[in-house]
Amino acid sequence: MHRATKIVATIGPASSTPEVLLQMMQAGLDVVRFNFSHGTADDHRQRAQYVRDAAKQCGREVALMADLQGPKIRVGKFENGKVTLIAGNAFILDARCELGNDERVGLDYPDLPRDLRNGDVLLLNDGLIVLDVVRVIGEEIHTTVKVGGDLSNNKGINRQGGGLTAPALTEKDMEDIKTAMSLGADFVAVSFPKNATDMEMARQLANIAGAPYGIKPKMIAKIERAEAIPALQGILDASDGIMVARGDLAVEVGNAAVPALQKRMIRMARESNKFVITATQMMESMIYAPVPTRAEVSDVANAVLDGTDAVMLSAETAAGKYPVTTIETMAAICLEAEKSEQSELDKDFLDRTFTRIDQSIAMGALFTAYHLGAKAIVALTESGATALWMSRHWSHVPIFALTPRIGSERTMALYRNVTSLHLDTNTDRDIALQQALEVVVSKGYAARGDMVVLTVGEPMGQAGGTNAMKIVRVGDPF
Repeated sequence: MHRATKIVATIGPASSTPEVLLQMMQAGLDVVRFNFSHGTADDHRQRAQYVRDAAKQCGREVALMADLQGPKIRVGKFENGKVTLIAGNAFILDARCELGNDERVGLDYPDLPRDLRNGDVLLLNDGLIVLDVVRVIGEEIHTTVKVGGDLSNNKGINRQGGGLTAPALTEKDMEDIKTAMSLGADFVAVSFPKNATDMEMARQLANIAGAPYGIKPKMIAKIERAEAIPALQGILDASDGIMVARGDLAVEVGNAAVPALQKRMIRMARESNKFVITATQMMESMIYAPVPTRAEVSDVANAVLDGTDAVMLSAETAAGKYPVTTIETMAAICLEAEKSEQSELDKDFLDRTFTRIDQSIAMGALFTAYHLGAKAIVALTESGATALWMSRHWSHVPIFALTPRIGSERTMALYRNVTSLHLDTNTDRDIALQQALEVVVSKGYAARGDMVVLTVGEPMGQAGGTNAMKIVRVGDPF
């Protein structure tokens, strides 16, 4: 069955062999995430080759996403690997401390004391440990443990409500962007951006690093800082898509605020013609169990019903025991949720103004296919923009985007309800449309007697040139 919602999965120790990667792709994997918080450049290079080889075996293009570590603020290391903090006790975060103990621990971000004031609340280890800031003396942050527990090496630190000044791009990130471009990454995900400027800087660095390889990756803003919420529209405008990164975001704004923020972010992304990924703990229990919890099933289904382009797996596929089963399960949940999703296409088009010819053709094709009950929409596209615009509206009509550009084919692997296929350029419009229809029919997506809506641009081969729509019935004279 045609699945509209795409699946992003993180590669790691559990999924780094060609055999497992092939099985994951056959199970429904669309985009492979490389987590640059872990692994060396050589590790990533080897895995990227495995991904490309497995995709070739699978007979389709699978995109690569480079996810930058960003300024993850962490405690240092402990003499014995960890300590147990007791509620009510004092504890010091000391920028000069080398090895921590029961009384204090070091910091990997020495400017943290300058960001804090008396009364601030610090959340450690994804909010499992809570510290109240009592006073800041030089390089030392004196706190009282409000909620205790085990604290081990290199656990993350967040300030409740946000407000830390660490830049979105670290020196490591800048080097990792160069590595990502050498791997041919299709997407770069930027961690902890606060505003549009962070994304503009990341795009400039990625374009410079990608120039020798002929690559301009799509830029994804991971929304995980409290400061990013009021700046969301500007961040969207400066990005190609966003990720609803619910982990760190929940720590900063509180768990209760995240579901409504998720719905708002997905809606804003679609209205801005950007793609959106929903991430973090979607199938967390399947790290160890062969079946998800009922709550996880509902979480994935609700993200689909919200209109997300993709749902993402992290540790489930990077380190979990059942990476292939997890993808199969997630794909089944997406399919079931999509069956019950209501199309509001007519309502979507009310009060909309289309200023571009290619966008107008895209919307006209979508509207026509929906009301005629067409089996498919077939878009001949260079950049993938036509398919992106169509995919912002849900009509239950599958969209097949055919392009001669491998980069565009991989990019469209992330767009909701879009199946990207390869078609070599033909300068004759009618011949190209006929070939596109034959590709879709040969792959079993449409059959004799089915109505299909096609879009194309003349002259052929120009990005942004879609200017014509044709309605055909498969088998009738072309």
